[in-house]
Amino acid sequence: MHGPVLSGWLLVALCAATGAYCLVRARGCAGEARRTAGGEALMGFGMAVMAVPATVVVFPHWTWTAYAVVFGAAAFAALWAARRGGHHLHHLVGSLAMVYMALAMAPGAGHGGHTAAGTPLLTGVLLGYHVMYVLRSGVRLVPVPSAAGTPGGASADPLPGLAPACRLVMGLAMVAMLITL
Repeated sequence: MHGPVLSGWLLVALCAATGAYCLVRARGCAGEARRTAGGEALMGFGMAVMAVPATVVVFPHWTWTAYAVVFGAAAFAALWAARRGGHHLHHLVGSLAMVYMALAMAPGAGHGGHTAAGTPLLTGVLLGYHVMYVLRSGVRLVPVPSAAGTPGGASADPLPGLAPACRLVMGLAMVAMLITL
C-alpha cells in the first residue's frame, strides 16, 4: 500500500493478528460458523500481505493477479453462500473490494484510476460502504443496559468472543487501505 511505512506495518500486524484469531476460531467451530471464520481469516491474512509498505517490499507482478483470482473465488463462494442469508453479502463486498485493490495495485494500473481530479466512483462507493459497516459494527459493540440496569444484549455470555471486534478491525483496515489506494 501507499502511505507512511509505520502505519503500513501497524496495519500488517493488526490484520495478521485478526487473521490468526479467526483461524483459531475456525478450528473451534463447525459448519457455517467455520466457513465464516475461515473466510474472515483469509481476508485478514490477505489484507496483511496487501498492507505491506510498497517502499519496503516489491512483490512480483503476478502477485496481484493471484490476489484477484483468490479473492474472486472467495467472492464467488460468498455469492453462492449468500442465498442462505447471513454475513455472506458483506464477505462478497469485501472480496470484491480486495479484487479491485489487487487490480489497482498491479503494475501499470495507474493506482486504480486515481488522478489529481479525484477518486474513482467505485473507490468512493466501497469506501462509503465500509465506513457505514464500521459505524454499524462499532455501535453493536456498545453494551446495552437491560431493564434491570445490568449490561444485557443478545448473549448471556459475559465474554461473547472477539469475532465482532475482529470484524470491526477488518472494516477499519479496509477503510484505511481504500483511502491510501
